[in-house]
Amino acid sequence: MKSSTLRIVLKELGSLIQLMSFILLVPVVVGVIYFEWYSAAGFFISSVICFVTGRLLKEIFKKAAYPLNNQGYVIAASGWLIMTVMGGLPFFVTAFITPESAMQAFMPQGATYTSSLPYFKNPLHCLFESMSAYTTTGLTMTVHEPTVGKTLLFYRSFAQWIGGAGFIVLALALVDVGSGRSMKLLYRSESTGISLRIRVMDTAKGIWKSYAIITAITTLYLIVGTLIILPHYPLTDNIFDSINHAMAGLSSGGFSTLDDSIAGYQSAAMDYLYLLPMIFGSFSLPFYFRIFYNHKFGEIWRDVQTRSLLYCFVAGSAIMSLLLWYSKVSETPFRHGIFQYISAISTTGWQTCNIHLWDNKSFLFIVFGAMFIGGAWGGTVGGIKIYRAVFFLNGFKWLVKKQFYSPNTVRPMKFDGKTMMPDEIYSELSSVSMFIILFALILFISTFATMFFLPPEYSFFDALFESTAAQSTAGLSVGITDPGMNPFVESVYIFQMWVGRLEIIPVMVLFASIFSFKKKENKVKFK
Repeated sequence: MKSSTLRIVLKELGSLIQLMSFILLVPVVVGVIYFEWYSAAGFFISSVICFVTGRLLKEIFKKAAYPLNNQGYVIAASGWLIMTVMGGLPFFVTAFITPESAMQAFMPQGATYTSSLPYFKNPLHCLFESMSAYTTTGLTMTVHEPTVGKTLLFYRSFAQWIGGAGFIVLALALVDVGSGRSMKLLYRSESTGISLRIRVMDTAKGIWKSYAIITAITTLYLIVGTLIILPHYPLTDNIFDSINHAMAGLSSGGFSTLDDSIAGYQSAAMDYLYLLPMIFGSFSLPFYFRIFYNHKFGEIWRDVQTRSLLYCFVAGSAIMSLLLWYSKVSETPFRHGIFQYISAISTTGWQTCNIHLWDNKSFLFIVFGAMFIGGAWGGTVGGIKIYRAVFFLNGFKWLVKKQFYSPNTVRPMKFDGKTMMPDEIYSELSSVSMFIILFALILFISTFATMFFLPPEYSFFDALFESTAAQSTAGLSVGITDPGMNPFVESVYIFQMWVGRLEIIPVMVLFASIFSFKKKENKVKFK
């Protein structure tokens, strides 16, 4: 990486780290509300560290130029990495300053297990939890969620909500920084680059406003739904759960305030209630912008991604349920089939059953028929995205049909309301195919690398499932992810979550910049 590029990157990282300092102040309020003073102190200390670090970087490199060309990708990749490192600080600080007597206050009455908070004295676990939160994955180091306290539970959900729409998009929505070109580069490097307004800052604000509106609607829906289904469930717990689950569901993150995810409610009706947040979370954020601000309600069916996802929800849930029914691995195959398929394809990761007990057919279907695909491009989801999957299928059909026509025949293809000419089709199909190949290549290399470090009770299919859950940011687990896992496996999953959230290209550009700098250094050294 050139020294000029490094200065630009460090300056922009300073701004992002300062933004993180303000994000970390929000859980302080929650800590005060619930009288969790050590947790509140942990977040305040972490916020101060972030603010000072960010301020120093901005001051030291304040004369650096605005980012250009591929520097936007480098900033996005390194920004997400450093933000998750800083985002792991509250776990680490809180774990160390909280005495055992205070941890006991988090324990449910009559519990025979210990608090999960001490696990975060391991820095790698803190990075894992933070990466899982901000990339909206949902894999976790907390064995028993309620035992870490309300403040950390809220922070995990809040981090997923922030990460769902993106750090850089949030920064652009709050602060008008840089030139118009640099803002556009940063926006494109993290998101789809879809322009909804003339100015990038207006687009970022529109996305966040739409996101906030749908989150508020979902919160109210969950509060009312829980009151109707579980009238004896404490209202304060209902409100806390609903706020957290709305953020985790809309961000397709999947963290839960309950010990056994949504299964903790022990209610089929609650399972069905929670389908809607996952479905909402699978749609693209520009889709909500067009609904709320442009009042284009016809987008619900005209938008190719939304329409395709609705088809998948129905067909995929039916196939998943039939596979579970046929294999007899579940006593309630339709309940589990519908919930787990929608959880997987939306890459939310809420869980209501032990997937480790499933047969291989059901395993492979939920891996490649759901998690690998993911939800809408431009949303909070992971996977290759439904847009690429549908375009690939349409492009393949176009190529086959083209063979039956004369070589001189110009045959266009209609897709997502656009008419595409052959050159455009070939270019887009090449880009989509390359992304799918790279995604699959990283997935299989990670699977083979980790399977040799897993306990003997886990098979290749288990390793494939967990790797897919990490890279597609789906967060479902067969039990491999826990505080006792091999550090190498944990590190691989952290890398996969990072790559999966950023869709590979920014990470590749970052590595290319680093290695090109090393090569230049070596050339100078040997002269």
